[in-house]
Amino acid sequence: MQAEKLALLLTREMPYGKYKGRVLADLPGHYLGWFAREGFPKGELGGLLALMYELDHNNLRSLLDPLR
Repeated sequence: MQAEKLALLLTREMPYGKYKGRVLADLPGHYLGWFAREGFPKGELGGLLALMYELDHNNLRSLLDPLR
């Protein structure tokens, strides 16, 4: 896991949908789970959402605390 990608989770905002404008690191687990079931978007956004899903699913959100 690259620290740069973790840092992006704290700066990138969700560009659309119910949580538009919310930082990816603050998206709720049920929303990330929905993407995991339905499919992540293509490109960098999809990769970041998949990473955030893995952190949430494995109870590792605390890894982001020192970066906040």
